[in-house]
Amino acid sequence: MDSISDSLIIRSNEDIFLMLDDLLKKPDADWWDAFYADKTKPVPFFRCIPDENLHSYIEQNIFTRGRILDIGCGMGRNAIYLAKCGFIVDAIDFSSTSINWAEQNAKEHHVKVNFIRNSIFDYQAPTLYDYIYDSGCFHHIKPHRRIQYIAIISDLLKSDGYFGMTCFNQTGGADISDYDVYKDRSMHGGMGYSEQKIRKILQDHFEIVELRNMQNLKDSDLFGMDMLWAILMRKK
Repeated sequence: MDSISDSLIIRSNEDIFLMLDDLLKKPDADWWDAFYADKTKPVPFFRCIPDENLHSYIEQNIFTRGRILDIGCGMGRNAIYLAKCGFIVDAIDFSSTSINWAEQNAKEHHVKVNFIRNSIFDYQAPTLYDYIYDSGCFHHIKPHRRIQYIAIISDLLKSDGYFGMTCFNQTGGADISDYDVYKDRSMHGGMGYSEQKIRKILQDHFEIVELRNMQNLKDSDLFGMDMLWAILMRKK
C-alpha cells in the first residue's frame, strides 16, 4: 500500500513553493500576533507616526489623492496617516492582533481605513490601485516567493501607478545570499539587500525613481532608520 501523502507529492510549481516554505523557519501569523500583543514594548514602529519617505512622496505631490494599498500595515500608522491625507486606504496584515490594534488606532484618530486580515498572496483586491506601499514586508519574503510577490504588486497597480517600499539594507538585515537561506533553512530575521541586488530584482517590473537610505530620525513625528532602504518605483 502506498503510504505517501498526496501533500508530499510534487506535481506543480506551487507544490515546490510549498515544500520550500516548509523548509524555512518562519515567523507565522501566531508569531506576529504574539509580537503585537504587548503594545508597551519599545519598538520604534509601534508609535503611530508615518515613514519619513512616505511623507516626502506626499509633500512632493508624487502620491496625490487616490486609492492606496498598505501591505503589512501592522498597527496602522502609515494607513492612518494616508487616510488623514485624503486617500482611500485598504490595509492588510495577516496578524489578527495587529489588525485589531490598527482598527482601534484608526477609531481614536477619527479616520476611515479598510483593514483586512490577509496575506498579499491570498488577497483578492476589489480594484486596481493608484499606489501601493510596503513598509518592511519585503525583507521577510522568501526568495522563492519574491518573483510572485513582485508580480502581484505589478498586477494590482494601475498602468501609471507608484510602488513605495522600505526594506533592510545590508546593515539592517542578514547579509546573506538567496542560496544561504535554504542552506541554513532560515531567513535570519529578514534579508538585507545591497543596492545592486535590489535593483536587479525590481528592474523587470518597475522603473526606480528614487533609491536611498531612510533618514535616521529620533524624537520626530516621522519614522526613519538608516538601516532601511527607501525605494520609490513606477510601474513599467
